[in-house]
Amino acid sequence: MHDHVDVAKVGLELFISAGPRLVEELVGAGWEVFLDLKLHDIPATVAGAVRSAGRLGVEFMTLHTAGGRSMMEAAVAARSNGTPRLLGVTLLTSLDSEQIREVGYQGSTGGNVARLANLAHEAGCDGVVSSPHEVATIKAVHGEDFLVVCPGIRPAGASIDDQARVATASEAIKAGADILVVGRPIIKAPDPTAAAEEIRSEIEDAYDRRS
Repeated sequence: MHDHVDVAKVGLELFISAGPRLVEELVGAGWEVFLDLKLHDIPATVAGAVRSAGRLGVEFMTLHTAGGRSMMEAAVAARSNGTPRLLGVTLLTSLDSEQIREVGYQGSTGGNVARLANLAHEAGCDGVVSSPHEVATIKAVHGEDFLVVCPGIRPAGASIDDQARVATASEAIKAGADILVVGRPIIKAPDPTAAAEEIRSEIEDAYDRRS
């Protein structure tokens, strides 16, 4: 699998089940670890979590932009030598426009994502997590060095499961995404290694066309 996947994502369910030891084992085996806990707490608590993640060797870590500027700034200040790289979660890709309004956001989905991305950039985050549909706007404002990570990646014709704002790998890369998060299309496939290889090939082809 390591031949086809560059980064190992450890999400909330897996982290609660297996704990920090799993992260240490993955780092020890040569993986870059994406710790996707979507932190959202008071600044001091989030800062402490970031320091702990850094000691584990985590490369990427997520936190909710809705936690506010002070929380994100505290997280950035808590890092050692710039790690882990911090990614602000904008709006979950499981939310459609109606659900986004229900939780209190006004205006368009794209406008809200852009506003939260601006806040993350100003707070010093390394990038954001957004659906592929908002990537081009974020890149146009913040440039190539500001990472955009895209979940909600699905092969053409595949089930979208509980996601609402999805795209194929090639569509996300064409839009300017830097990192794609691909979970269920690989782990639920009859042959996960073959599925990972196919998606990686699609990504590489899209990069070639983009460049």
